[in-house]
Amino acid sequence: MSKGTKRAVLVGCNYPKTQFSLHGCINDVKAIRGVILDIGFKESDVNVLTDAPGSPVHPTGVNIKDALNRMVNKAKAGDILFFYFSGHGTRVPIFQPGQPFKQDEAIVACDLNLVTDVDFRRLVNRLPEGASFTILSDSCHSGGLIEKEKEQFGGQHMTTTVNTDKPKPSKAKAKSLPFDIIHSAIDTAAGILHDAANVGQKIFGIFGKDVSLKFHPHYVEGLMVLDPLEEDEGILLSGCEANETSYDLVLENKAFGAFTDAVVNVINQNLGVGISNRHLVAEAAKILKNNGFEQNPCLYCSDENTNTLFLGGFA
Repeated sequence: MSKGTKRAVLVGCNYPKTQFSLHGCINDVKAIRGVILDIGFKESDVNVLTDAPGSPVHPTGVNIKDALNRMVNKAKAGDILFFYFSGHGTRVPIFQPGQPFKQDEAIVACDLNLVTDVDFRRLVNRLPEGASFTILSDSCHSGGLIEKEKEQFGGQHMTTTVNTDKPKPSKAKAKSLPFDIIHSAIDTAAGILHDAANVGQKIFGIFGKDVSLKFHPHYVEGLMVLDPLEEDEGILLSGCEANETSYDLVLENKAFGAFTDAVVNVINQNLGVGISNRHLVAEAAKILKNNGFEQNPCLYCSDENTNTLFLGGFA
């Protein structure tokens, strides 16, 4: 197979001037951008969206999905696609008649228009044969962000215990936005009572065709089914398990995500040689545990991609 193109969409949301603001997410994007440029990505193939003041394109739900769709639409055999996100994550409660209650994972865009596990599944299913799509999400509840992807590494595989002699910094903040807060904001925007309609209808009413597929009537009513391919090319490196939190922190006047910082450190230690997806997650997890963090980074992918080189190896 001929060597393909490496393309990336990098998103950082600090949610400035809100009650749920973060501090290190834009710094995280800068750090990841620097790393991937060092390992073979071309600047012209890296698309950055942040909510920094003066940013030309803000990471709204529509803009994030548009950037991802354009990246997937360009993909050819051999291409390596990469999506990085630093910001809040949430869990969407799903109530379906006759079905057990469950919660599904999503990332929170700066306008609260969620991008969900179903949206990422749809993107992976659209990949041309021979292309891959790697997601690295430094957000709470990020485990499981590609619907029905297989977990290959998680907390149950960890042997390193949390270093209790090094507790989290006092300025550590969970990158989690409870769905109740999102629901309340949606109610306010919609001008309707909390129990006037189900939340999916409310979200669809506000964002219309730009809503996550999870809230689209065709998906909700079971008219559209997105099953994973038998051995797909979706790869997810998450900052934590689906029921856990990832952390944004300020240390020595530097704001950053704990998981992102660990990943960058591991990559920098392996420049010139590369590192497998599983080894990268495992080594980042060790750093987090040694620094006093309880979050358990995870790897979701096919059996084959577990030990393939992260982003195709380092140039």
